[in-house]
Amino acid sequence: MNTYVSWAALCGLGFGLGIWMILVNLPGWRKMAFAERIAPHVRVGVRSARMLEDSWHSESGHSTLGQLASPLVTQIRKFASRHSPSGDILRKRLDAAGLEISVIDYRSQEIICALCGLAAGSVLTGLASMQYHLSLVFAVVVVIGVGLLGYVLRGWWLGEQIHRRARKILTQFPTVAEVLALTVGAGESTTGAIERISRICHGVIGDEFVKTLNDIHSGTPMIQAMQKMSDRMQVGTISRFVDAIVVATERGTPIAQVLRDQAQDVRDASKRELMEVAGKREILMLVPVVFGILPLTIVFAVFPGLALLEMSY
Repeated sequence: MNTYVSWAALCGLGFGLGIWMILVNLPGWRKMAFAERIAPHVRVGVRSARMLEDSWHSESGHSTLGQLASPLVTQIRKFASRHSPSGDILRKRLDAAGLEISVIDYRSQEIICALCGLAAGSVLTGLASMQYHLSLVFAVVVVIGVGLLGYVLRGWWLGEQIHRRARKILTQFPTVAEVLALTVGAGESTTGAIERISRICHGVIGDEFVKTLNDIHSGTPMIQAMQKMSDRMQVGTISRFVDAIVVATERGTPIAQVLRDQAQDVRDASKRELMEVAGKREILMLVPVVFGILPLTIVFAVFPGLALLEMSY
């Protein structure tokens, strides 16, 4: 492979990356955030269209080239914050994934993954150079690219661990909320109900209640211990449940009825999530039907007719 082919491959890679960024940022493909959906309905004081604003004028303090490059810079910042967050954000992500490791240990794992990627890229380029003539630029790009891929894969796996743990929590939490509501309704205190849940419940959410009970026994107030549990899990349903308990405790509201209402809300949320997952699976089921069964059916329907036509001639 000569130098021209290497530069052509790099240009093709850049062109493909640009096309991918354009397609990802199209309104039809880009997932709209909740704040963007409700912004037109709650915006106050806007009397002119956003297209008529002078954000593109020279007095805005930014050059035209900088404003044109701002979407690319924003995407780079999002990618960097997702795969290399700060210490506090990374600590929260590690807690949400249930990993009992420090930030330094996780950074060490990222470096090890990057080094493994560099080693794998070096081996691949070495084996390929024995069969083909590779240019130095192409070999360096491949080695660096595989190293970055190893670094990014560690962050991707952390995100997968967070999502899997959140799904397990959402699966177990409706039953736990029902038992908690029944226990408090039977006359137990909130601390006693948490202790009972920590004894009879197993799995991810059981471990979290054990940690919460240990915090309470060590002297932490019950409200702060519940809020710490919500911060560790980082699941919206758990956060709303804990907030309802905190508000009911602070205002003196009967907590048994609050827990029953929250348990019913959790049940409804799990049903909605199940219906959403079923809808997505239903669409995915069309893929083998359209691309596998339907062409085979057409072949079985058309082939006998073609065979008869050939026999007639």
